Amino acid sequence: MTTAVVSRLDALYAERFPESARLAERGKSLFPSGVTHDGRYLEPFPVYVREAHGSRKTTVEGHSLVDYWVGHGSLILGHGHPAVVEAVQRQMALGTHFSACHELEMDWAERVLGLLPAAERIRFTNSGTEATLMAIRIARLATGRRKVVKFIGHFHGWHDSLVPAAYAPYTPEDWSLPGVSEGVLSETIPIPPNDLAALEQALDEHRPACVIVEATGGHWGMVPVQGEYLRELRRLTAARGVPLIFDEVISGFRVHPGGSQGHYGIAPDMTTLAKILAGGLPGGALVGRADLLEGLAFENRFGKKMKHPGTYNGNPLSAAAGVAALDVVATGEPGRHSNRMAAVLRGRLNALFAEKSVDWIAYGEFSMIHLLMGYDGPRPDRDDFIPCGGDYRKLDGKSDRQLGFALRRALFVGGVDWFGSGAMTSAAHTEADVEITVEAFSQAIDLLREGGRIS
Repeated sequence: MTTAVVSRLDALYAERFPESARLAERGKSLFPSGVTHDGRYLEPFPVYVREAHGSRKTTVEGHSLVDYWVGHGSLILGHGHPAVVEAVQRQMALGTHFSACHELEMDWAERVLGLLPAAERIRFTNSGTEATLMAIRIARLATGRRKVVKFIGHFHGWHDSLVPAAYAPYTPEDWSLPGVSEGVLSETIPIPPNDLAALEQALDEHRPACVIVEATGGHWGMVPVQGEYLRELRRLTAARGVPLIFDEVISGFRVHPGGSQGHYGIAPDMTTLAKILAGGLPGGALVGRADLLEGLAFENRFGKKMKHPGTYNGNPLSAAAGVAALDVVATGEPGRHSNRMAAVLRGRLNALFAEKSVDWIAYGEFSMIHLLMGYDGPRPDRDDFIPCGGDYRKLDGKSDRQLGFALRRALFVGGVDWFGSGAMTSAAHTEADVEITVEAFSQAIDLLREGGRIS
């Protein structure tokens, strides 16, 4: 890599985002590494945003960015949807925290139960991490068993029981993360995704309390899991009396108004939700069979109750946003439009990558897009193409961190905020956004190639 050309990208980035650079120095004095979420870390500094509307963010410098983070997947309607804004403003004037039951939490619950086929009861939480934590606790209470089977590369929040094997490299010595005890690790059984033989062996050998799965595959479809495998997963767990948990924190209401379970016609025993559920505000939930969620009741068939406080459970503001968002989601149009825009963008990017002779491809399902760099296989010839035979070791291996940072910087310069190595679309994304994005990628490839980052 030549210093002169590397400096060119750095100079473009620094010139375009000087106020962000200044704010980043302030952030470093307040937060570890200057950020409040690992995914927002960027070298030499992250871009700071002042406001957001529709599919666009506006930086503190006044630059418009096409946004593919969409609230970490929560904003399928885009930023500032009028119905959500009006509902939250109305509720803000009425009260933000009652420390009491309120009618709006029931309105919210009825909409969720009406959309998800397998939902009989619901309990609200504050996040998806809390929802998955609750799900495995209830499974342990209901079954009297301890072990949890999860799939390598599937992310279910950052709590101890499910964070093992969530990040590459995927070797047993790397499954745990700092702060997770060996005792907890011994009760988490990671197995390869899309491998029925490994699943059957784990079920028979460990007799787990539950199996949990990201319903579109690891890291929201980076390693896709499709309907045929999910149906076999349901059959095998049901035959052995093992509760099946669908983690639909991202896929819930995104791939279909009824989530992945509605799209594929599968009934998990419990489902974890967040993100779209609360219309972009903080909020999560566990839904599922009434006999399982009975474990939260004060008098129940288990003879003991799972404790569940939570200061912001069913918060009125989140409930108001959730009701407004789900009413729009229920029409099905936000999902259809988001899926269509993602398919168009995947196709346009693959055409660009072929034209530029760069060893990248774009793939994914529904409204989710993933990039695979350093790819040497056949180029996609259809939108449902899954590269590398779906091998998680190739699709979700350890990435080049510095190349990822350089790509993000180059895309920022081109007016695009890309979600790491992937992206999600929303109902607010347009053909014009696609055009800007393709041009930003074209410019980024040129910058990276000139700097020796890619060949």
